Amino acid sequence: MTDEVRYLDLFHLLTLSGSLLGNEPEVRDLGMLESALARPRAAMLGVEAYPSLHLKAAALLDSVVNNHGLVDGNKRAGLVAVFVFYGLNGLDFDAPQDEIFDLIMSVADGSMRDVPSLAHALESWCRPR
Repeated sequence: MTDEVRYLDLFHLLTLSGSLLGNEPEVRDLGMLESALARPRAAMLGVEAYPSLHLKAAALLDSVVNNHGLVDGNKRAGLVAVFVFYGLNGLDFDAPQDEIFDLIMSVADGSMRDVPSLAHALESWCRPR
């Protein structure tokens, strides 16, 4: 993995979500999707809000799931976004299906919105390529 973080863009999120999930996602709010994808890059006065790769992934998951940029499939798109984000940055993401389901449902219902806690869970399922 290099020091330069690679980020997912809107085109790839929509294309990959459509390919992996079997149907083209219908956008409800383009601005909210763009905001979700920009959140991991957030910085103020040169200080990153999410300085680690796992914090960035957690912020991405939280935003894609909860910004409701899609008519349907926000939770699935959030999972796709995290999977692809880690892949772009040289990590394999392999979460047990029941555990990632529970985590994403907790993010969606608001019971798990703490980015550092999300990052810790996501990190436990990552391995270098």
